[in-house]
Amino acid sequence: MSAGRVARAAVATAPLSTELRELPVPATGADDGLLAVEACGLCGTDWDFYTRRRGAALGPIILGHEIVGRVLAVGERAATRWRVRPGDRVAVEEFLPCGACEFCASGRPALCEATDSRRDQGFLRYGATPVDLPPGLWGGFSEVLYLHPRALVHAVGEGVAPHLATLFVPISNGIRWVLREGRLPRGGTAVIFGPGAHGLGCVVAAVEGGAGRVVAVGRSRGPRLEAAEALGATAVAAAAGDVVTAVRDLTGGAMADVVVDLAPGAPETVEAALAVARKGATVVLAASKHGATGGLLTDLIVRHELTVRGVRGRDFQSVEDALRIIRSGRYPLERLRTHTFPLAEADRALRVQGERADPSAIHVVVSP
Repeated sequence: MSAGRVARAAVATAPLSTELRELPVPATGADDGLLAVEACGLCGTDWDFYTRRRGAALGPIILGHEIVGRVLAVGERAATRWRVRPGDRVAVEEFLPCGACEFCASGRPALCEATDSRRDQGFLRYGATPVDLPPGLWGGFSEVLYLHPRALVHAVGEGVAPHLATLFVPISNGIRWVLREGRLPRGGTAVIFGPGAHGLGCVVAAVEGGAGRVVAVGRSRGPRLEAAEALGATAVAAAAGDVVTAVRDLTGGAMADVVVDLAPGAPETVEAALAVARKGATVVLAASKHGATGGLLTDLIVRHELTVRGVRGRDFQSVEDALRIIRSGRYPLERLRTHTFPLAEADRALRVQGERADPSAIHVVVSP
């Protein structure tokens, strides 16, 4: 496909409503490019935008930000900057940071104002930018993605299937959250609340980082905890109040060096995360509670000198590390990628991911 043609895209036009549209493929210059999208993974953020819990004022948008595809066209300066050429398979992050602010300079593009989708306007971000902003191709649920000059592009290589490569987002997030921010010591214990795709990405990161024990906590036995075990974790199915006893028994009373809370909308897991942390540990909060707060055990934080860190997204090197792990084939990552849907069934894909009607679903992919 080339400039002057059209690309089909699944456009979210209203809450829980999608329609297929054809959008013109733009001409490109020296600093930008085009991507033929092969696969795009889904996460909870997509569901928030689809229900319009977030982005209510944005109008029609093309969802999808865990994007993998082949470079369709690329300008000379962009090719040098991204180190790619037409035909290369690449992964594209959702962030389109300004590159000049203090957060960009410190390697935290998720905090850059230019890419912060919670502003509802005046930002650029794949999977959350209105189609009426030219050239419109701002999401992975499309045959073609516009590669903006500020896009964060990573080489994938030929040895990895695109559907598997979409796991670069949850695994890179896990690397940053568990290893860089959580500072998991080699031989230490990591406890992960919420064994969805991102929680399982944290399991991979902890195992890769040399954890002595990784504990994945879910509400009940099922495919997600089974996948955690296949990746190297000890699975615990328990209500939040029973997790403390389970972790104490598993660790011989030592408790956890790093705890990551990835249970969306469940404020009770924050208290459980604090309670299973050993003295001096780090508790990483990575899930939105959608306004629900619950009690926070501040006395415990003080008494045990806990470090509590909020996290969003990843840094560039974490993505490179995640792609290296995926290429290595050391982990049974196919256990995570459970469902693939064509572009025409984007609505179904979103509902399988967001409504959780299918208990076997872990990581869902749309394949344009």
